[in-house]
Amino acid sequence: MMKEEEEEEEERESGLVRLCIEAASESKESIEIWRRQRRTLEKMPTPLAEALLRRLLRRRLLSPSLLEVFQQCIEEINLQGENFVDSEWMAYLGAFRYLRTLNIADCKGINNSALWAISGMDCLKDLDLSRCTKVTDAGVMHLISIPNLEKLSVSETSLTVEGVKHLSSLRKLLLLDLGGLPVTDMALCTLQVLKKLEHLDLWGSKISNSGATFLKTFVELRFLNLAWTKVTKVPYLPSLSCLNMSNCSIMSIFEDGYCGVKHPHLARLQLHGVSFTDVHEALSFLDPSRLSFLDLSNSSLCDFQFLLNMTALEHLDVSFSRMEDDSVDLIGRVGANLKFLNLSNTRLRSAGMESLAGFIPIIETLILSHTAVDDFALPYIGMMPSLKVLDLSNTNVKGFCHMLGNDQEEILSLIALQNLTHLERLDLKETQVRDGALQPLSCLEDLKFLSLKSDFLTDVSLLFLSSFPKLKYLGIRGAVLTSAGIQSFNPPPMLKILDLRDCWLLTEDALLSFCENHPQIEMRHEQFDTGSTAQIASGNASSAHGTSRTVQLKPKWAKMSSPPSRFQKEIFVDERRKYSREELLELQFSPLSQVSAR
Repeated sequence: MMKEEEEEEEERESGLVRLCIEAASESKESIEIWRRQRRTLEKMPTPLAEALLRRLLRRRLLSPSLLEVFQQCIEEINLQGENFVDSEWMAYLGAFRYLRTLNIADCKGINNSALWAISGMDCLKDLDLSRCTKVTDAGVMHLISIPNLEKLSVSETSLTVEGVKHLSSLRKLLLLDLGGLPVTDMALCTLQVLKKLEHLDLWGSKISNSGATFLKTFVELRFLNLAWTKVTKVPYLPSLSCLNMSNCSIMSIFEDGYCGVKHPHLARLQLHGVSFTDVHEALSFLDPSRLSFLDLSNSSLCDFQFLLNMTALEHLDVSFSRMEDDSVDLIGRVGANLKFLNLSNTRLRSAGMESLAGFIPIIETLILSHTAVDDFALPYIGMMPSLKVLDLSNTNVKGFCHMLGNDQEEILSLIALQNLTHLERLDLKETQVRDGALQPLSCLEDLKFLSLKSDFLTDVSLLFLSSFPKLKYLGIRGAVLTSAGIQSFNPPPMLKILDLRDCWLLTEDALLSFCENHPQIEMRHEQFDTGSTAQIASGNASSAHGTSRTVQLKPKWAKMSSPPSRFQKEIFVDERRKYSREELLELQFSPLSQVSAR
């Protein structure tokens, strides 16, 4: 996911901007040249400065002292998950004059003393400290001195009830995330002074039905998360648009205080893993015509009649529920606006898909994994022309079906998907799809992601997988691919990732040869360490970019469990031919070369 975001960011940058950023972040030496030009950096436009900072961070070229040159031009910094961020980093960040947003979630080096550096920052409005476990009540004293703070996330930190109570001093807060903290009813009572609060996250807290009554005082509240709490009754909150009560036992929603005059504006309802006393009674105080997002995944529901009036639904998740073919008909009746539908791990069969054909005309994402649907469902799926994402993994799809009354004649069933001209992502993992069945997919010109995993696939499949013009990810896991097949494979022109895990017949030499011939493609296979394939593929490419990563090659002798027999004919092979000049130079100074020299 991170790679996709980076690619999108680079695509947004103009050619000249990209070249400038690339040159500025090429190596430590190039950084030393421009960091002396401090006045130029101070006048750098904020978007350009932030793009440069992100690139330096990704390449591990950013240091605390280097932060100093960005003090005048950075407004947002995301350091989430960077465990090297500590008090020294925070000391420099505290001097940023225009910093509005700081994300240091999951930074294990952040403690109470590190927060002292940002105390009193009047420009800071958004601070994320989620899962910084060393932050305690003492750190809250530094936070409450930030006068204009509007968004604060302290979920899964080490704050206690007393620390939560002190947060009531931050009167400008619009968002407060207290997820995973031991917030009690009395602690919530003290927070009632936060009249501007629009977003409140209390998942996993100790709030009860008594404490939930205090929620009525937050008149501007738009988002409320009460997942994993003991709350069974949610009071009437007319301004609420998003409610999460996942993994709760629900008796009623909005019954307490409802006067029958104005329905709440609830548009998103997340009820993953819930249990209902009476689902129809619990949801009777909602306005079903407003609801656009509904998550009922992993629930014990078997009666879905309440869906009938939810005509505005755009997102529906009923995965891991007891939904059967008869209930799917209810979805078809309210499917005019549906764009996302997750039916995975339900009791759905192909007959149920017939109820949806033609009734969900603008559906974009359809997830049917781990269901009993087979090839006879494909013609119904083919009647959904707006589909962009289709997941058929772990289904009974084979790619072939028999003509009625003729068990001998097989027809290609995937040909029914040829009408899906907007399809970008197709998942066929753990199906019984065979080589010839893939041929009809070649007309899906917008396909960017194709995932296959089957021991029915062989080298023949590679012939059909070369013609996708926009394919970026191709997974052919667990297939019976040979070294000769992968060496003759002509990959699609836009391919960036080739996943061949569990293809045990492939040799390391064949994989290395492919990587050398196609250095732009990241190879995934058990023969390679994670993240090292790009370096194996082209040592000269990485040196051209000035990265500090080294080429990681597995020594060939590591495979030999015993020395060669003395009766075997000795053949001299010049091993140097398989390495580039840059790789040989790196190997010259490696520990292995020093051992062999001795």
